[in-house]
Amino acid sequence: MTDDDRFSGLAGVERVKADAAQRGLRVDVFERPAASSLAEAASLMGIEPGDIVKSLVVKRADGTFLFALVPGGRKISWPKLRAVIGVNKLQLPDAAQALDATGYERGTITPLGSRRDWPVVIDGSIAGRRVAMGAGAHGFSAVVDGDALIAAFDATVADISEPE
Repeated sequence: MTDDDRFSGLAGVERVKADAAQRGLRVDVFERPAASSLAEAASLMGIEPGDIVKSLVVKRADGTFLFALVPGGRKISWPKLRAVIGVNKLQLPDAAQALDATGYERGTITPLGSRRDWPVVIDGSIAGRRVAMGAGAHGFSAVVDGDALIAAFDATVADISEPE
């Protein structure tokens, strides 16, 4: 079986739940209202902005991808991420490339249930926290223990972010 058909026939939230179950990762998926800002999203969910994790798909020069997970209120530090990965060039793909690489539209991207099992790099500040992240579909969030998420993906944990 190739990575592309790991979750054949499943879409969005169901892909996320299926992947989490395969990894033995407890994930709570819930419907949430749309928000116009990070602060509003955090308030609606009753959490701090830093407890919302952005899952960014990043393209390497060789055409492969990885996930970089950073907390709300922070952004990728490109020099730090390049140093961790050991490459000189990384970029954010356009929306179509991100969809093709993950099976998810921007705003819903998560490593859980991704079309391919790309490497995951998680900002060290996520360790030890319970966080909310994309759940594969607009209007949904997945809440997960950061340490369990790290373990489920055998993720690289490093300082890869800076304040926005």
